[in-house]
This record gives sequence, structure tokens and C-alpha cells, in this order.
Amino acid sequence: MEWFKLLNWDTIMHWLNAFVTWLSPLLASAGVPEEYRSIVAFGFLYLGATVVVLLFVFILLKIFGVGRKPPKDDVVVEADVAEVSAEAVESTEVIETQPEAEIAPTRESEPTPEPTLGLFERFKAGLSKTQSTLVGRVDSLLRGRTAIDADLIEELEEILITADLGMQTTQQLIDSLESSRTKGELASSEQVRQLLMEELTKILSFDSKPLDVTSASPFVIMVIGVNGVGKTTTIGKLANQFALQGKKVILGAGDTFRAAAAEQLQVWGERADVEVISHTEGADPSAVAFDAAKAAVARKADILLLDTAGRLHTKVNLMAELKKMRRVLDREIPGAPHEVLLVLDATTGQNALTQAKLFNEAVDLDGIVLTKLDGTAKGGIVVAIAAELQVPVRFVGIGEQLDDLRPFDAEMFVSVLFDR
Repeated sequence: MEWFKLLNWDTIMHWLNAFVTWLSPLLASAGVPEEYRSIVAFGFLYLGATVVVLLFVFILLKIFGVGRKPPKDDVVVEADVAEVSAEAVESTEVIETQPEAEIAPTRESEPTPEPTLGLFERFKAGLSKTQSTLVGRVDSLLRGRTAIDADLIEELEEILITADLGMQTTQQLIDSLESSRTKGELASSEQVRQLLMEELTKILSFDSKPLDVTSASPFVIMVIGVNGVGKTTTIGKLANQFALQGKKVILGAGDTFRAAAAEQLQVWGERADVEVISHTEGADPSAVAFDAAKAAVARKADILLLDTAGRLHTKVNLMAELKKMRRVLDREIPGAPHEVLLVLDATTGQNALTQAKLFNEAVDLDGIVLTKLDGTAKGGIVVAIAAELQVPVRFVGIGEQLDDLRPFDAEMFVSVLFDR
């Protein structure tokens, strides 16, 4: 307590009185009565001193870290290290007495891949709705029938019409059934089934020129159709298939009207690793056709696939534009386009047949691509198109995968439909 005795209390009291004297006018202006001013002044003095002391203590604690606890993680780590050390000591004898066994590297169990379906099974899965609507109902009608009479033929006619085979195709099938029945050649339900298979195969296998992409170099395929049927996707899948066959493919982005159509085709081109020729949005499609044809010749491409803008068959100016594109292609590559493919949406049923008729009148069609066949019960439209237009179905879409656009096989199509 020696330091306490050394304090100059006269000086301290002098400064305290000076502080009270300085503060009194401020308290008077604040409305504090005269008899309370000294008390309030000393209160302020005490409060200020307390704040200074607390601040001084806080600074000391921060500097010297008094009372600081080690972080929780450090404690856990130290405990873990201690446990590991103890375990190591305890296991020393075991390690010395037992040879260390080799431990095979472990890996997380991988999911078992789904078995790859064969082409027939994939077709069957894709045509399941059509099979149920057409052949399923036919089988239900024939089941348990002992006599093939006129009533059965009439009921069968209704089933064929509602399965989107069309009036012309249905009448052709019914006439064949009636002819065989009157000749006594239909004695059982199985014979009716067999005759239907034969007639459908005959309709679908009419004499048509097969698609031979090696018949010209470059072989030019122009793809047309209304909006939303999947033209660009079809081109992308075809490009991928041709590229996998070792063909050099070039794509022409002739749809210059739909926003981002060229970008979409560019994505497909990257997936198939093929070149895409495109212009800016709103450019003349014939100019794209010209540049694409020039590029295909210069780069010695095997196949040129040309996309076009979606158009209704009723729009005369747009159909005239297609004819102009054909003239441009033919001028640069004699005989081009070698194949004009119309893409149709199978889910539209008879409307797809109407589109095909009108497009065929405006632009001579060489083939049909029927998309979304796996998502509809109206697969009978395949037969209607072949029967009424005599235009071959080249490809059918039976799924979303790259290889789900398959070359159409009439015999397989019928076999899948009638498979039990």
C-alpha cells in the first residue's frame, strides 16, 4: 500500500474541484437544480472512472489471454491422439505374434447395369401401346370363337379403323378376310391372325427404292415437316448413326426462323462430332443450302443433312421456299436432294396421314420418319401411310436415346405387333 501513501491528494482534490466547476454550468443549462449539481457531477465522475477501469481490465485480458479455454476441436484431437497411441501400444503384441494379412482393396458396390435389350425387345417395348390397342383387341375378339362369321368380321373392321389403320387400309384387309372366309380358308382364329400378319406385311413391303446413301457423294438428305415433330432431333440422331458407320457427315442449319434452332443443331453436331454450316437468325434458307452444299463438296463429305424450318403444308410461300432450296441444291450437286424425308409425329394419328398427303402433293417425298411411336397407341398410322401414299417409312422413333431412331423393318414391325 506504499503507492497509496505516495499519492498527492491535494493535487487530486484540486482536479476534482476543477472538473465539478467545469461541469456545473452544463448541468445548470440541462435544468439540474443547484443543490443536486455536485452529486450529479460526482456521479458522472464515478461512471467515467468505472468505464476506464473496465476498459483497462479488458485490454489486459486480451493481451495475456487470461481464462482462455482451448478450442473444443483441439481437445477432441488430443483425446483422439491419446486413444490412438493407447491402441497402438495395446496392439503391439498382436502385431508381433501374428503376420499381417493382406487386405484386398475395397470399393463401393456398383449398381448392377440393366441388361441391354435386343432390337426385337426394344421394338416390342416401343410398340407396346399400339400392340395393346390393335392386336390385343383382335386377340380378345378371337379368343374362344369357334366360327369365323360375318359378325366377327364386322367387329374386326371396327377395331382396325379405331387403331388408325385408315379406311382404305381397313377395307383392303376386310376384303381379303371376306374372300378367304367365303372360300372356306378361315376355319380358326389362328388362321385369321395369320392372314392379318401376311396382309399387313404385304402392304408395308411394297416395291420401293431402298435408302442407299452410297448412291451419290455427297448424298443429300433434306428433312421437312411441321413445327414440333422433331426434325432437328431426327437429324442429330441420323448424323450420329451415319458417323458411327464411318461416314463423313455435314449438317446444314436451314431453319433460320425458329429461335435457337441453329444452336440446337450445333449441340447435336458436337455430340456426333460432325461439322455444322449455319447463318445468322433470319437469313435466307437457300443461302444456307448453298453454303452447306459447297462445304459438302469441298470437304468431300459422304452425307449432307439439311434442316428446314417448320411449315404448314397450307402455306404456299413456305412451300415455294422449299422448292427454291431444292433448285439451289440441284445446281450445286446434280440430282440433290437425293432424299426428301418428311418427319411426322405418330401421336397425331390420322392428322399425320393428312400432312403426308399434302406435303407429297407439294414436294415429292422419298421417305417418312415417324417419331414418338413409343408414346402412342396410334402406331397403325404406319400401315395407313404406306398403303395410301406408297411412300416408304424409312425410320421410326421408339425412344429417347440416340440409337432409338431405327431403320424401319416391315417384317419385324408386324412380328412385334403380333408377338405373344
